[in-house]
Amino acid sequence: MDFTFSEDEDAYRQELRRFATRVLAPHYQSDDKAAKLRPELVADLAGMGLTGLRIPERHGGQEASAVIAGLAAEEVARGDFNATYLIIVTALVSDILTRNATEEQQAAWLPRIASGEAVPAFCITEPEHGTDAAKLETRAERDGEGWRITGEKTSITLGMAADTALVLARTGGPGAHGVSAFYVDLDERYVSRSAFDDLGSRAIGRASLHFDGLPVGPEQLVGDEGGGFVSVMQGFDYSRAIIGLACLGAAAVSLDEALQWARDRDAFGVPIGTFQGVSFPLAEYATYLKGARHVCYEALWRKDNDLEHSSEAAMAKFWAPKLAAEAIHQCLLTFGHLGYSSESPVGQRLRDVIGLEIGDGTAQVSKLVIARNLLGRTYAP
Repeated sequence: MDFTFSEDEDAYRQELRRFATRVLAPHYQSDDKAAKLRPELVADLAGMGLTGLRIPERHGGQEASAVIAGLAAEEVARGDFNATYLIIVTALVSDILTRNATEEQQAAWLPRIASGEAVPAFCITEPEHGTDAAKLETRAERDGEGWRITGEKTSITLGMAADTALVLARTGGPGAHGVSAFYVDLDERYVSRSAFDDLGSRAIGRASLHFDGLPVGPEQLVGDEGGGFVSVMQGFDYSRAIIGLACLGAAAVSLDEALQWARDRDAFGVPIGTFQGVSFPLAEYATYLKGARHVCYEALWRKDNDLEHSSEAAMAKFWAPKLAAEAIHQCLLTFGHLGYSSESPVGQRLRDVIGLEIGDGTAQVSKLVIARNLLGRTYAP
């Protein structure tokens, strides 16, 4: 049993930490206030290969392992939590396309994602259907050799900035097997967007997208007609562990800052870290964060080794965002009034990570997956 990164992985981790500190962190709070995805951010991440992590080398990507993708999200989150959404979404979309698209489709689509030329979105959630995605109502009606997509997708990460999207739409009857996947250009003649005014992660441009007869050809169908839901859902397991590590990265840097504050801040003539009421909560969260981190990396390691990992990924998804929010909250309290100031990044990290307690699967759904793995479908909810 080996709990260490390889020399190459550790060198990459250190390189990313320097990059996140030097290039990303200075813009973290100002990007949030601007509530807009900064084009330079996409270029910076693409320049580091972070938008092509899961894309094959032959299509301009890094062909990185799932563990490396998680490591990248964790380190980038230390500097700019919201930048990790570009890692998460590009990894998820490109992984689905690599598994399900033809070689010709991959050659047309993946190099643009890897280079940062095309920012993709993932369009599943609808106003009436989030977790129960098999009941989605957006339709792709036949139009000659192709289809026209009509309907609304909501709570779309990068929705205001995306150039392309992987869209699930109903091409057949009810249920999961009536759903197909399409990779489309978000043509403004047929797609309108409405931005959300969110509590946190404002820079990522969460939005609703309204499709008004967007034409798509047969060359834009991903996989088989009617097979979109099954093929797309398979990609979610490991991406949830990457999400967990992004949240833990934000919590870890907050903990580092709080520990330093506990050394530097004096009260009653001694550093506040000498008081158990200050140091013990930080010690507890350091322990919890380490445990959650191991769960996340185990899920990714299992993914890389073609082992079942849905339960571990579900554990990572419900535990890590919740734990990160609690840990960052404690760090904010450690700083006292300074932590409550908008000049401190700790408060923004707290607002931001809360979003991933909701997005990409609620805690209740994750626990359902875990319970079914533990008990078997017959004996679980």
